[in-house]
Amino acid sequence: MNSEPRATVRVRRSFQAAPELVFDAWLSPQTACKFLFATPTGKMVRTEIDGRVGGAFLLIDRRDGVDVEHIGEYLEIDRPRRLVFVFRVPHYSAESSRVTLDFAPLEPGCELVLLHEGVLPEYEVSTQAGWKMILEALDGALKSRETEI
Repeated sequence: MNSEPRATVRVRRSFQAAPELVFDAWLSPQTACKFLFATPTGKMVRTEIDGRVGGAFLLIDRRDGVDVEHIGEYLEIDRPRRLVFVFRVPHYSAESSRVTLDFAPLEPGCELVLLHEGVLPEYEVSTQAGWKMILEALDGALKSRETEI
């Protein structure tokens, strides 16, 4: 493991959906492929989620002809309050980091606080921007899901 100091990224966002719906989106392959690590110019080509403690996920986004894997393992699943996972993007680094999602009910909807620990310093700014983009896409996926019901 690299001894270089690590950064912590924190992102907070409110949603108009119940905590259960926002939480479940992270563990549903059908929903996660619409927002999780998907990029505007990429194409999600594979989504596998084994949503249990010790289970893993694999999402592959094709970016400019290159398949970028996002992989992780679930450490804690406390529906609908907390989701914790180890996270790696081997295309950019062999290092792993830890992501904690805390969900709190609001009237109406919920607030999600995302804490990403162990981020390499050179990726801190892009990680912050990436999570903001992901949470924006999650909001869109939840809203489009509401119109499908």
